[in-house]
Amino acid sequence: MRLGQCHNFHDFRELARRRLPGPIFNYIDGAAEDETAYRRNTQAFEAVDLLPHVLRGVTDIDLSVEIMGQKLALPFYLSPTALQRLFHHQGERAVAAAAAKYGTMFGVSSLGTVSLEELRRAHATPQVYQFYFHKDRGLNRAMMQRAKEAGVDVMMLTVDSITGGNRERDKRTGFSIPMKLTIAGMLQFALKPAWGINYVTHEKFALPQLDDHVDMSGGAMSIGRYFTEMLEPTLNWDDLEEMIGEWGGKFCLKGVVHPDDAVRAAEVGCDAVILSNHGGRQLDGSRAPFDGLAEVVDRAGDRLDVIMDSGIQRGTHIVKALSLGAKAVGIGRAYLFPLAAAGQAGVERMVGLLKDEVERDMRLMGAAKVADLSRDNLRFR
Repeated sequence: MRLGQCHNFHDFRELARRRLPGPIFNYIDGAAEDETAYRRNTQAFEAVDLLPHVLRGVTDIDLSVEIMGQKLALPFYLSPTALQRLFHHQGERAVAAAAAKYGTMFGVSSLGTVSLEELRRAHATPQVYQFYFHKDRGLNRAMMQRAKEAGVDVMMLTVDSITGGNRERDKRTGFSIPMKLTIAGMLQFALKPAWGINYVTHEKFALPQLDDHVDMSGGAMSIGRYFTEMLEPTLNWDDLEEMIGEWGGKFCLKGVVHPDDAVRAAEVGCDAVILSNHGGRQLDGSRAPFDGLAEVVDRAGDRLDVIMDSGIQRGTHIVKALSLGAKAVGIGRAYLFPLAAAGQAGVERMVGLLKDEVERDMRLMGAAKVADLSRDNLRFR
C-alpha cells in the first residue's frame, strides 16, 4: 500500500502498522485496560442517524469556525499529542505545516518533540499548548512564561492525566521513554529495520519543553515516572483558577466529561472545555465524549466554547458533533497514523481528505455553513 492508495483513517492505520515497529504502533493504537472506552468513542457516532434536508440550493460551502478567539478555516484541528518524532522524524514540524496549509489550529504537548518557539516562528496559524500541571509550582510558572514569550495563542490544561493510564499493550512490549523493551518488543524492532535507520540518521530525539527540567536521556526519569512522580495528583479548582489568572489569555480545560465540571469551568473563567477521555487511554469505561456532548452544550454552551475529541475518524463524525452543538472537534490518531505512514505528506493528505468529506457531507445535508447544522439534522436510535 502506498500513500496515494490511502483514502481514509483505516488505510493510514494499516500503512502505519506496516511501517512502525510493533511497540511504537501499539503505543499509538492502544488504550487503557480492555480498551472499551477506545472502541466506544467511535461506536457512539453509529447510534445517531443524519437527517438531511434536500432542495436547499446550496452552492458554496463555508467550513470556517471561531473558537477561543481563533479563526479556523476548518471545523476541526490537530490536537496536541506526545512523542511525535518517535513516529516520524518530522514530528510536529509536519503537523504544524499541514495545519498551516489548511488554515486550522494545531497543538504542542508538554511532551512534544519540537520546541514551541521553533513552531511559532515557522507558522502563524493558531497554536495551543497542552500543559500538564506539576507538583513544582515554580516549574509551572516557568513553563507558562516560556509559552507566553513564544507567542502561544491558547493554554490547554489537560486534567484527565494526573496519573498514567493502565496501558497494557505498552507493558507487554516494554514500550517506554527511555526504551526498556521485552524480548518480543526487541524482535519487533528487528523486523522493521527501515524505521531504525531513519531514527538514527536524523536529529537526536528530545523533549524540548521539558529538557531544562527533566533528564530522560540516561534512564533517570521515564515517561511513566514523569506522570507518577512529577504531576500533581491533588490538582483542584483553586489551582485551575490561579493558573487562569497567571496565564492571562485564552484558556481551555481538556479532559472534561461530567457536565457539572463544564459549568464549574465556566464559573472560574475558562474560555472553552474540551470533552475528552484522552482517546480511551486513561480511564477505561469512561463515557464517550460524543455521548455527553448534548448535555454539556445545554448546561454550559452559552458561557464557553464546547469542543470535543476522541473517536473522530470520518467527516460524518465531525458533522454529527457540530450538529449536536460542538464549536469544533479535535483529531489525534486520525493524523498520527498518517504522520507515521508518510510524514508531512501523509498528514496533509488526511486533513485534505477529511476536509473534502465534511464539505461533501454538508452539501448532502443541505447546509451551506456550520451554523446551518443543528439537532434537527440528527435522530438518535
